[in-house]
Amino acid sequence: MTVLIAGCGDLGTEAGLRFAAAGFPVLGWRRSPENIPAPLTGQAADLTGRSGELPRIPADTDVVVIAVAAGRRSEEAYRAAYVDGTANVLDALDRDGVHPQRILFVSSTAVYGDADGQEVDEETAPAPASVTGGVILEAEELLHSRRPDAVVLRLSGIYGPGRTRLIDSVTAGTAAVPASPQLTNRIHRDDAAAAIVHLMSQVPEPEPLYVGVDDEPVDLAEVLKFLADELDRELPAPQETASSRGGDRRLSNRRLRGTGFEFAYPTFREGYRAVLAGSGVRHP
Repeated sequence: MTVLIAGCGDLGTEAGLRFAAAGFPVLGWRRSPENIPAPLTGQAADLTGRSGELPRIPADTDVVVIAVAAGRRSEEAYRAAYVDGTANVLDALDRDGVHPQRILFVSSTAVYGDADGQEVDEETAPAPASVTGGVILEAEELLHSRRPDAVVLRLSGIYGPGRTRLIDSVTAGTAAVPASPQLTNRIHRDDAAAAIVHLMSQVPEPEPLYVGVDDEPVDLAEVLKFLADELDRELPAPQETASSRGGDRRLSNRRLRGTGFEFAYPTFREGYRAVLAGSGVRHP
């Protein structure tokens, strides 16, 4: 039973390695297949369709993970990656007569609007506050219109190896510490990848929608103070900033937790400590 990772970037590759460790043959599609590590099989593919049609899909493909990423933060780039990319993968499955049992689309909690600090879960109506969030929601709706049984996993702010923007800002002394409360919701890259594998291989009848977020919505200033303490750095004085594009909301992982999923990094503390230990960035 082959697993196809359509969009085998950082997150897709980590998920693919976990599928492979569980005994699945994994085919990864990306523009630069030489960057896909063994034991995954890499294949050149441009999901936007701008470089020709997608490769043939193995007949035994039973799981498809669509994990695209836009090259730029613009409506055009997001539409090409998310909407066109999803449609092209579905068209390729139809073209080749392949009917996978499970399809998962990696989405974003950017489809939610500001909730005035209230809890947000799968039952909360989406209300994108940005054009790009609206495009991602459009891709979700396209997928479910063609595959109602597909799974959408809306991930919150992903951090982890190579995703060290906050760490770098604290180290450089340029962190923007908000003077007013600013909620942030996060998930470690490895937990996001593990959730993909869990939902596709270990949940008998997954729901059509899950929110992927760790256990603790937290004020951004608290995260920055934690990192400053870990790095033995001083933070700049707090300042009034524009509201976070993450929205003022407390995301809930109850549905994901209810499937039996366990987080390796249930809060930002465990996650960022692992990132710091792995990056070699320690106290001066």
